[in-house]
Amino acid sequence: MRLILLGAPGAGKGTQATFIKERFNIPQISTGDMLRAAVKAGTALGIEAKKVMDAGGLVSDDIIIGLVKDRLKQADCANGYLFDGFPRTVPQADAMKEAGVAIDYVLEIDVPDEAIVERMSGRRVHQASGRTYHVKFNPPKVDGIDDVTGEELILRDDDKVETVQKRLFVYHEQTEILVKYYGDWAKSGNPGAPQYRKIVGVGPVDQIRDSAFKALEA
Repeated sequence: MRLILLGAPGAGKGTQATFIKERFNIPQISTGDMLRAAVKAGTALGIEAKKVMDAGGLVSDDIIIGLVKDRLKQADCANGYLFDGFPRTVPQADAMKEAGVAIDYVLEIDVPDEAIVERMSGRRVHQASGRTYHVKFNPPKVDGIDDVTGEELILRDDDKVETVQKRLFVYHEQTEILVKYYGDWAKSGNPGAPQYRKIVGVGPVDQIRDSAFKALEA
């Protein structure tokens, strides 16, 4: 099972990635984790990436693809792998294709923007413990107060309405085009083309999980 998860920030990709990893016994490939590991290990690509990051630059797609190829050679990728948050752009998707990175499925988790804004802006966090609440879906016993300690809950900057809307704007501008990219490739029937599946990401978590499993086993 080699797949890419697509969806807007806050669509629930991380939650569903955990279920999929366990179901199919595959690792989740995160470019951030790979970069940190390569830098720490002092690999040739890691040294190159560190120079760029230390200079305040963005690590090139070539370096990222090199890291991906190295990562996929590791033993835990024998059953497959799951990409979440990569590729983000068409050049990255093209580079993956050119590098021969095999993909069986692309799974899109579709959630309307207004549902994402409600989902994320309603989160409240107890900073010390990391306990999370939601004003509508999982409210604390007392508004704005942690159930356990009685301390105040906070709204993280990342969850503020304007921040969420900005992240959604960037997604629609840069990444949503991958929906068409992979959809068209799947329809082409060309050798190596993945299968494209789309599920609704609104509703109970278990229901979304079951939809994802069904889509990936069809």
